[in-house]
Amino acid sequence: MKTLGDLKRLKKHLKLFAILDIIFCDEDWLRFYHFDSNWGKNLSLATIDNGAGDHVYILLSEKGVIIKGFDHESFLSPHARDEYAVYPGIYENTPHALLILLENDAMEKEEVTFCMWREADDTTWKKGDVVIPEGEDDGAEFLLGTIYHDLEDYVEWAKNYYDMPISMEIIQEIFSGIPISEEIIQSLNPERNVDAARKEIKKVL
Repeated sequence: MKTLGDLKRLKKHLKLFAILDIIFCDEDWLRFYHFDSNWGKNLSLATIDNGAGDHVYILLSEKGVIIKGFDHESFLSPHARDEYAVYPGIYENTPHALLILLENDAMEKEEVTFCMWREADDTTWKKGDVVIPEGEDDGAEFLLGTIYHDLEDYVEWAKNYYDMPISMEIIQEIFSGIPISEEIIQSLNPERNVDAARKEIKKVL
């Protein structure tokens, strides 16, 4: 999928979205993006949760990246089938080294409507051979669309989600590589406890 970009850029954006969420919101359960750099040995986990029953789990390893998404309204949901089961083809042809990362109970492997992967030496993203009925979709475009590449779109989303003013200039500086300083945190959210935010940000970096 073109909008995801390469693995390096994807990881950078996911980390920064999670860091910004930490700054904007002191309540972990209300945040949209999370990133754990030490989910496992040489393994990072990014999650996107819209609070409406949909989620994306993104596992980043030395072998590559696997993305498992779940749109609860999708026709492909296991809950929409006569017998609860993963929709045919979703995990088809997924490399074992990446698929095995979903075996952790926390990954809710069967709660899935789409799966994508990109091995470390791949140049494109891949999906299983899934036949989606006309007029239906797997939720990938909807959910992966929240991994913004256009910072103007991200800022507009964040303003609405957190109901607060957000400086486009500061966001651009952060994505260009400026360190997340006390001044940056206070400029984005004057009410945020800086020490608490920094402690959480360390887990992302």
